[in-house]
Parts: sequence; structure tokens; C-alpha cells
Amino acid sequence: MGNWNYADIWERVADQIPNEDCLIHGDRRLTWGEVDRRADGIAQHLIDAGLERQQAVAQYLYNGPEYMESMFAAFKAAYVPVNTNYRYTADELRYLWDNADAGAVVFHGTFVDLIDSIRDSLPKIKVWLWVDDGSNPCPDWAEDYQVVANSGASRVVPPWGRTGDDLNMLYTGGTTGMPKGVMWRQDDLIVVLSAALASPYPDEGDVADLVFAGPGPKFCPACPQMHGTGNFPGLSAMSLGGSIVTLTQRSFDAAELLDAIEREGINLMSMVGDAFGKPILKALDAQPGKWNLSSLVGVTSSGVMWSEEVKQRMLEHHPNMVLNDAFSSSEALGMGTSQSGGGSTAKTARFQLGEHCVVISDENTILKAGGRPQGRLAVGGRQPLGYYKDEAKTASTFLIIEGKRYSCPGDFAIVEDDGSITLLGRGSVCINTGGEKVFPEEVEEALKTHPSVLDAVAVGVPDEKFGEAVTAVIEPRDGAVVDGPVLIAHVKQTLAAYKAPKHVIEVDTIGRAANGKVDYKRLKGHASDVLGLSS
Repeated sequence: MGNWNYADIWERVADQIPNEDCLIHGDRRLTWGEVDRRADGIAQHLIDAGLERQQAVAQYLYNGPEYMESMFAAFKAAYVPVNTNYRYTADELRYLWDNADAGAVVFHGTFVDLIDSIRDSLPKIKVWLWVDDGSNPCPDWAEDYQVVANSGASRVVPPWGRTGDDLNMLYTGGTTGMPKGVMWRQDDLIVVLSAALASPYPDEGDVADLVFAGPGPKFCPACPQMHGTGNFPGLSAMSLGGSIVTLTQRSFDAAELLDAIEREGINLMSMVGDAFGKPILKALDAQPGKWNLSSLVGVTSSGVMWSEEVKQRMLEHHPNMVLNDAFSSSEALGMGTSQSGGGSTAKTARFQLGEHCVVISDENTILKAGGRPQGRLAVGGRQPLGYYKDEAKTASTFLIIEGKRYSCPGDFAIVEDDGSITLLGRGSVCINTGGEKVFPEEVEEALKTHPSVLDAVAVGVPDEKFGEAVTAVIEPRDGAVVDGPVLIAHVKQTLAAYKAPKHVIEVDTIGRAANGKVDYKRLKGHASDVLGLSS
């Protein structure tokens, strides 16, 4: 194994191109030299406060410069950055920070009251760093992030050193259970994330050999940095000497994104499927030709279905870009990808298997193309060490198959005759109806092709005859009428009859999270209540 470490790489960037932009947020611009010095200030403060080597430093932040800057600080001092979902309740926050053994939290001022209600129950947290966002003043139990960052610290060398074995930890809520910390060695994560880049990091290398003659790509996370889709590409962009442009609005504003692409000359962006693609299209359709998007060469999406129709229409507005639909999870990077551009558009949920990805049977044997077999996706190669403090979940997810270790988070797919895969979805939300497995995603995609449907979710509700009945939860387009029999017939045109909904209910909004994902448990309960059933 190699010894790549984010702090070593980013300090090398700062030394070679100190005056180039690093972090941009509206009118705020921080150069690489400034970010390096400010991260030293934070890192030294954490060391002085007595945090132990590899203790967690939580980012409880909306998108902004402080997110990556505080991660840089944690990496410098050999601490472990930990993402925190800003939608969590007090109980969820308490669980997360206690489970992660957090020693410090960097937080936006808007969260002061929520933190104050639980901080006495979190004695391991020694440092609270308040980031001014124009809401609550800095409380007496916290310190001003900007004051600490600008304290004039010299280049930090932690007393315990730092290596490629230092961790980056991403907590994932998954579809069931409490959030779990996915432990990545930095060296592994750097190599895996850079594999698809024009200049990938080799398995072995020396930071002293890295040359950054000029600025790298400009990257914009349109989705939250607290999730892997918004965070991981930023790690890679900075490791190429690039910069990160964050949007100032806390809910997605497509016009703000398009303005930023034109103003800043953004090259790369990440988003979350149709949940972001549709608002972008709506803005482009409303004002065609308004924005100069010529700088944008690549868009990456992960986490939620990105439909063929939306990809096609995005390319109509800007054909000179590549749309990369990446199928991955926090614990299994590189399961599959599909690319659209240059006159071709990938089909919905169709992916090419990643270099180290296989599909396995229930007996944990590797399935081959031919006859469209169905199984679970598993990724070999470099992987996380496991889940923090959860040996049972680690053992059930990371499997030895034919003598090799694979990460198998529970996503099902069909192996097509040409070796590509059609993604079915996560087994934990699978609907069992009459002994048949129905994956919500394929039903949802069929529903969303009907002109009356803006968004859709498929859940299973109790059924005396079939065990569970497929039920469609529909968010209609403005002014559209939801006609259950019509939608059921529409699904049957493309899917087997047993996969078609038995019930259709209407909601004002599906209520997707900021990362585009759905609370299936909540919607299943709502559907059961509406239908007078017990879930």
C-alpha cells in the first residue's frame, strides 16, 4: 500500500501555486496560500485543545469554504473529518457524534440552539467552532472559527506524524438503521477517486514529485458537501490543484448554479440525478441561450436515478459536455458508470461494470453474462476498512468471494447479455409481492415517464393475499390530474403486470432530502395510513 495523504498533497499545491484560487463562495475568494495558513490555525488549535490522534472532527455545515478548509485542518493534524447531516434531529446528532467519538465540531451559527440542547451529553467534544452565517451570535461555549483560522499559526507538523493510513470517515444513513461511519484509508481513497481522472494517482508515489504548474479544474458541488456525491469530487479537484465554487443559497437554485458556471468558468459539477436535472432543465427551457456554459465539460451524478430523457435534454442545451452517471455508494466506489455525450445517451439505470465490480449470486458465486441473471453487486480492489465500531455490519458487507475481498452493500442488478448491468435497486427497500421481488426504482422510473407525474415513489403496503402490494406515491405536475388506472396501465406497458401498482395515492410533495434521496419508511407509513392499513 502507498502513503498518499490529503494534507501532504494539498500543502504541496499551496507551496507551488499559493496565489491561485482554492475556495470561492459568492464574493468570497480564498487562495491556496490563504487556505493553507488558515487550516494551520485550526489544526494547531485542535492539537492544543488535547484531541487525540485520529479523533473525529465533525463538519456540521452547509456548503461553503469552511467545509473543505476544516477538512484540510483535520487532515493536517491527523484527525478524521466526519460529515454531519444538517437535517438531523437532536437525538440523531447526539448518536452520530457519540458514535464517531468526535472531539470537535465545526458548525454554522444557525445550529446554536440545537447544539446547546445536547452538548452537555457529549463530554468527549472539547472544541466547538462557530461559523458566522448571520444568524445566532457566537455562544460563550464556542469559539469564533475565523479568529482561530487567522491566528497566524505556522505550518503544522502533528507530534504523531501523518500517513496514508490516516482515515477519512463518511457517515452514511443508508436505507435502514442508524448511520454508520465508513472508514477509508486516505491512500486508498485518493487512488480510487483519481482512477477516472486524466492524471490518476499511482499506487505508489512521493508527494515531492508532484508538480502543480498552474490551476487545476474548477469544481462546483450543486448538491450538499455533507454527502459523498458533493464531497468526494471536491477532494479530487483539490488534489489536482483545482478550486471549489460553492453556491450561497441553502436550497438548490438552478439559476444561481447557471450564473456561477458562466461567471466562474466552472469545468466540473456534481449533482443528484433528476432531482437536480429537472430544475436545471426548467431554468434553461425558460430562458434558452441566456447562459454561456462553454466552460462546463463534465457533470457527474450519483445516488439517485438520472433518466435518459433528462440527460438528452440537458445535452440539447449544451452538447459539448460529458454526463457521467456514476453508480456508487460510500462503501463501494466504482460499481458502475454510464456516459452520455457526443451524440449518444445512456439508458436509464444501465451501467457498464466498474473495473473491479462483479455481480454475485445468493450463494456468493460470480455471475457471468448470458440469460440475464440477477444478483448483488460487489466491488473488489481498494475498499474501506469497514464500518466504525460495527464489526457485525462490516462482516456482513465485506465478503470473501473466490479468495478476494469484496464490498457488497446490497444493490441488485441484472447482468445483460453484453456484460452491462441494469440496476434494480437496494434490497432493503425491495417489495415482496406474491413471492416476487419488485425493486422500487424500476417502478418509479416507469411512472415518471407519464406526463402527469413530476416525481414518484413505489412502496409496499400490507396485503392479505400477496403479503405486500405495490403502491405508487405520486407528486403530480402543476395542474395535472392523478388518474390511478391510467398510471397503472402505463406501467404495464413496460413492466410485468405484477410490478405495476395496485394502489395509487397523491401527495403534495415526495419530500426528497437535499441529496435527492427518499425516506421510504415515512412514505410507506403514509400510504398505509391513507389506505387504512397497518404497516
